[in-house]
Amino acid sequence: MPHDPKIAKAGTRPGGRSARVRTDVVTATLAELTERGYDQLTVEAICHRAGVHKATVYRRWGGIDGLIADALAVSADQPWPIPDTGNVDEDIQLLAREVYTTFTDPDLRTTPTALIGAALRSALGAAALSAFFTARHQQAAEVVTRAVKRGQLPAGVDPVELVRAATAPLYHRLFITGEPLDERAAHRAAAAALYAARAGLFDAAAP
Repeated sequence: MPHDPKIAKAGTRPGGRSARVRTDVVTATLAELTERGYDQLTVEAICHRAGVHKATVYRRWGGIDGLIADALAVSADQPWPIPDTGNVDEDIQLLAREVYTTFTDPDLRTTPTALIGAALRSALGAAALSAFFTARHQQAAEVVTRAVKRGQLPAGVDPVELVRAATAPLYHRLFITGEPLDERAAHRAAAAALYAARAGLFDAAAP
């Protein structure tokens, strides 16, 4: 939604040295993680690739888990153009299909899969992963908010709950059960979430 964390420009001072260092280090972290995996990831290799001193990394990030967490934080800050076809059914289907495509396309899946897997290896990373998905769900919820205004969904529907329900079964297959993920599963998850929303199961005012 996208659920593949992508790194663009980062930092609180665009063009400043601190922002450039953060961008270089986070980019290097993702590259090393993609190539080596979490178990072989080292601060030394990241520093060499980013062209920064180890002391800088340890002072600012604390170590590998801090770097993983910041990679997710940077990704969560990036804007994402959510679909707006004018039809909520198509929009929710597109959200689910993007998860499917991101994690099944050989050219796209390696980095986000490695980053999520690494994040689950530490409390710091897991917290950052939770914050990442919270940000993405809130961004994608605009699809539902627009649909309510158009009269395509009930006024009381919880936008985040609908988005979560449309994508959670896909992540369950990807990272919990390891079951194959195909287009039919993505379509079914989106359709089920929309059906539940129209049935009132995601009413924000419900107890």
